[in-house]
Amino acid sequence: MNFRLSSFRSSPSLGKVFLFTVSILFLLSSCSNTLIQSGLAWEHYRSGLEVKTVTAGGYRWKYLEGGAGETILLIHGFGGDKDNWTRFVRTLSDSYHVISPDLPGFGENDRKSEDEYSISSQTRRLHEFASVLGLKRFHLIGNSMGGFISGMYAIRYPEQVDTLALVDTAGVSSPVPSELSVYLSRGKNPLVVENEKDFEFLMNFIFVKPPYIPFFLKTYFSERAIRSREFNEKIYREIRGEFGALETGMRSIRARTLILWGDADRVIHVSSSDVLQKGIPGSVRVLLKDCGHSPQLERPAESAEVYRNFLKGNLR
Repeated sequence: MNFRLSSFRSSPSLGKVFLFTVSILFLLSSCSNTLIQSGLAWEHYRSGLEVKTVTAGGYRWKYLEGGAGETILLIHGFGGDKDNWTRFVRTLSDSYHVISPDLPGFGENDRKSEDEYSISSQTRRLHEFASVLGLKRFHLIGNSMGGFISGMYAIRYPEQVDTLALVDTAGVSSPVPSELSVYLSRGKNPLVVENEKDFEFLMNFIFVKPPYIPFFLKTYFSERAIRSREFNEKIYREIRGEFGALETGMRSIRARTLILWGDADRVIHVSSSDVLQKGIPGSVRVLLKDCGHSPQLERPAESAEVYRNFLKGNLR
């Protein structure tokens, strides 16, 4: 059926129905956005965090900040954002100054199709961000791609990194192939989603027991991931081009290092943690039983407790 504007002019009742429908859709959209923003604001409030903005290296960075004390800089993984750490820092922001940014290309940061988002480029941009904020020395923690970037940061800027924590980190070989590598060999990348079904699969692929997320936030994250598919594919290709860089340089890391891993990680097999532990002098490893690829999301309180003990020097 084809509708023309003239149809609405000639039929007042049809025009009223049309306007009513548009109004309802607008109202529902507004309510949905309000729910999303309220939900995120509530999570931030509970963790003592504020959303802030700064321009660094030609990018407009949105980041979460809170607490006082020694600074912890937290770096999210591929497809993630600053809120990947919100529940993790809930018990840390009372003792530490925490900063969690959206990396360029992710979350609310800028996306520039003409730019490269390799690990090397992102490491440089992170340094520009830290410099603009005046961060001289800090604790650095990253998950997956964020761990890869954090490890490279510790290699490139050792004078700034007080301690390093690598959480289910990319960038090193895996003696036992991961399930992700099997999917990739078949031409499928579960980390890049095309529809809601893919997103559901991704949640069960990343986590052993997916964390509770209110339906409206889950829908928000799902829709954002679907919209980001093409750009995420570009970023993933560029990351893959530097895959072995962390393994090549890890022996030069001098910061005291924690390796934290979910023993049921399907994205990066736990055997990769062996490679890191053997390669980074004096590093300590903690495995979380029955936990997946993102412990800070799946088991935030337990992961934060391990990290706090590490920072205090209680892990050997």
